[in-house]
Amino acid sequence: STNDWLTTGNWKLADGREFSSDELRAGGAVCLIGQTVQRELFGSTSAVGAQLRVKAMSCEVIGTLQSKGQGAFGNDQDDVVLMPIKTLQRRIVGHTRVNTLLVSMSDGADATRITATITQLLRERRKLAESDEDNFNVLDTKQLAETLSGTTKIMTMLLGAVAAVSLLVGGIGIMNIMLVSVTERTREIGLRLAIGALEREVLLQFLIEAVVLAALGGLIGIVLATGASLGLSALMNVPYQFNLSVNVLSFVFSAAIGVLFGYFPARRAARLNPIDALRHE
Repeated sequence: STNDWLTTGNWKLADGREFSSDELRAGGAVCLIGQTVQRELFGSTSAVGAQLRVKAMSCEVIGTLQSKGQGAFGNDQDDVVLMPIKTLQRRIVGHTRVNTLLVSMSDGADATRITATITQLLRERRKLAESDEDNFNVLDTKQLAETLSGTTKIMTMLLGAVAAVSLLVGGIGIMNIMLVSVTERTREIGLRLAIGALEREVLLQFLIEAVVLAALGGLIGIVLATGASLGLSALMNVPYQFNLSVNVLSFVFSAAIGVLFGYFPARRAARLNPIDALRHE
């Protein structure tokens, strides 16, 4: 391509320089490389000034690009070698065909109007009649981003539904355990009430037990999830970042589930008649 590719793609140089006008016009044997190429071929040493072999041609590395990371399709945007388009056409591919044109828009521009204008221009350049179908594709990355965002929202909703069902099942399990506990400790509850314990104290006791039970389960879940994430991160060679706020929120939510589903058993225990509770076998 040309230096306009850097502007259009919002690329910045990490080291070195751009192509000179002479190199662009004459097709000089020079290139710019991404951070992945820099790391894999040159390691920690500077690649500027080194020779890089592309097929049968050797080109001089005149600069390195700043990292951009993973693209929308999961591709490595830093795995790139950029050279003047005339160099590619004359020394490597042997023809002047161009496969891709990259166009950038200013903020607030009408993407629909620009796409229509580009489509009309390409049809004119390719001499297509009104009845002919387009023999090219115009891809709007904004529409692609919106599509990916919609897909992500749907996946988030599905995962949220699965998590909600899991929380509901876990909450019902906590409630059943607490109901069994109340039944088994009926005489103990009756004795506490008989010697002067207040209903709110008995209620608070069983609520604390439910919260501790739920919070402990949440803590175990966080530890297991973190361990599994670290293991998968090492296995799949992808980075893992521990988010403290998300984990704290999940722990608090687990405790809230204990309050929500532990309230009914606790209220049942608090409202027991001391006489009937002491007679319970």
